[in-house]
Amino acid sequence: MSGKLAILACAGALPVAIARANPDAMVITLEGIPSELEAQSERHRLEQIGTLFSAMKEAGVDRMVFAGSLVRPALDPSAFDAEMAAIAPRLMAALQMGDDGLLRTVIDVFEEQGFSVIGAHQVLPALTADPGLHAGTAPDEATQADISRATQILRGLAPLDLGQACVVAGGQCLGIETVQGTDALLDFVAATPPEFRRAHPGVLVKAAKVGQDLRIDMPTIGPRTIDAVAGAGLAGLVIEAGKVMILDRDTTLQAARDKGIFLVASEL
Repeated sequence: MSGKLAILACAGALPVAIARANPDAMVITLEGIPSELEAQSERHRLEQIGTLFSAMKEAGVDRMVFAGSLVRPALDPSAFDAEMAAIAPRLMAALQMGDDGLLRTVIDVFEEQGFSVIGAHQVLPALTADPGLHAGTAPDEATQADISRATQILRGLAPLDLGQACVVAGGQCLGIETVQGTDALLDFVAATPPEFRRAHPGVLVKAAKVGQDLRIDMPTIGPRTIDAVAGAGLAGLVIEAGKVMILDRDTTLQAARDKGIFLVASEL
């Protein structure tokens, strides 16, 4: 494309990696949403979204990528500009949906302004993993059964726009990911009494929701995920091939090897 890429940078390592690979990109951060790139960004208020649209157009932006952990910021209606006032009813309705429904609405808002929204994995294809064993020893038959059970649970929850991760041990569901995230899920599992595992270590399965728009909020793992999986006493983790990003890949895979857990990418 002939135009410019904009990175709407939220918290975490992903926007840093994208900005490093695209030094000419316009970096945007929003007030009330933390970002490691704040110092090198154009800072905008979401309430003044018309100003943001204008700045992007003036910079020649024709495509944009949302990157990092996005929290739902508190909005001040008294500060809304005309553009924000016009789209606020749609956003307020979308806030009552799950994350995917809200994020689809956000994509629509930007694309209506002429910006093509693309996924982080389209900017950095190496973020995702091909099918196969990437670290550790292949899961045994009992663990494969737990993987199948966790996958079944996630697929069953998909119509509710809920959950990108599930932990199963000995066929028993020990927890699903909710709005608190994967780390909170694994903390909960770590505190679960061992008798609930039925003498099995258990496994984490992380996958995109069925029908999920992967341009925003694509499932992600990184070194901290590995530490949390090991801390929860699990045998390893399975991610959906091509649909889950691995941040800081070399460190993540080495951490899995060091912790003695497996990491498999699978076409779930």
